[in-house]
Amino acid sequence: MTTTNRPIRRALVSVFHKEGIEVLAKAFIEAGTEVVSTGSTAHRLAELGVPVTEVSEVTGFPESLDGRVKTLDPHIHAGILADMTNPDHAAQLEQLGIKPFDLVVVNLYPFADTVRSGADEAATIEKIDIGGPSMVRGAAKNSATVAIVTDPADYALVAARVADGTGFSLEERRWLAAKAFAHTAAYDATINEWTAKHWPKPASVDTAQADDVTPVDEAKFPATFTRTWDRAHVLRYGENPHQQAALYLDPLNQHGFAHAEQLGGKPMSYNNYVDADAAWRAVWDFAPQIAVAVVKHNNPCGLAVGGTVAEAHRKAHACDPMSAYGGVIAANSTVTLEMAEGVRPIFTEVIVAPDYEPEALELLQTKKKNLRILKVTEPPKAKTQFRAIDGGLLVQSTDLIDATGDDPNAWKLVSGEPADAE
Repeated sequence: MTTTNRPIRRALVSVFHKEGIEVLAKAFIEAGTEVVSTGSTAHRLAELGVPVTEVSEVTGFPESLDGRVKTLDPHIHAGILADMTNPDHAAQLEQLGIKPFDLVVVNLYPFADTVRSGADEAATIEKIDIGGPSMVRGAAKNSATVAIVTDPADYALVAARVADGTGFSLEERRWLAAKAFAHTAAYDATINEWTAKHWPKPASVDTAQADDVTPVDEAKFPATFTRTWDRAHVLRYGENPHQQAALYLDPLNQHGFAHAEQLGGKPMSYNNYVDADAAWRAVWDFAPQIAVAVVKHNNPCGLAVGGTVAEAHRKAHACDPMSAYGGVIAANSTVTLEMAEGVRPIFTEVIVAPDYEPEALELLQTKKKNLRILKVTEPPKAKTQFRAIDGGLLVQSTDLIDATGDDPNAWKLVSGEPADAE
């Protein structure tokens, strides 16, 4: 055992999601680890045979305010924050009669899940965790002597360290602390995103500065921009084979192109996502007309409207049949068998649409097995667009086809001669 390892003799466990804690329970029982826990977590651990001390027994204070106050107490936080390599900290704990924790296991109230469920404001606010992040941040700050675990994927590692009696090394504790700070940062950023949207600055508050030149919508362009995305898939490579890439999802949004249902074909690539998203946004600019777009290398090869989706596809493909080879097709209407038959002889990487007729889907799945078939049931809703630049981020409101000047009937000839009516 290295000099930085600290055996896990006392653990604090407070988790909303109980999945996987049986792995910890078994290790705690076999190692004789003292376990302090809260409410339903304590109940679950006791069911698994773990001797548990309730937090209220440690604090001498019952859970209160409908569970809002459980662990916010010096008897808990002093045990988390005491740096046991510091003799003064150790002496103070002994004087106060407080025992230190070697391990803290926490996962937080599911705020993002609550938002996605459509819960009302009161229910959403109740899922803003206070005590959990406080314990996580305290344990992460004190990684000198405490291991903090927020990711259930690490439970097996914890169980192994508990079982063999070695505990975690300083390097491991710091790695766990870094994960924990990322966890709480993402959690707070998600809350910030929701509150910024639902609790905007009231008209009664005037915070304009003298040097303000352009009025700004603070809901879209806050003074400090905080957003979080969760990694969903690691992609084979980026725009080029030597580049790494991954797909991230907005935790508050379960809709949109990034959540497309794949009904057939090979896994999506980085370039597939870029092209398909561009095509998908393009066709919805023409709704309620039926429209089809063909995109390759993020450039439009063709875009057309028609009386039927098959007609729109024929016209879009005819714009530039050569460039359309190996491209992406998007439609803002259900793909019919007639359209699928038109797509069949054309080498296409991706097709995306709100739905597919059963016969059309069967044809595409059986006759074009490599074709990536995506279903996205709702039109694009993003109101803000982002573009990373070196050292910063550009943010703009989404361009819409109904913006001033987009109606061809309102265009004016400013030079040259009018074209023929044809």
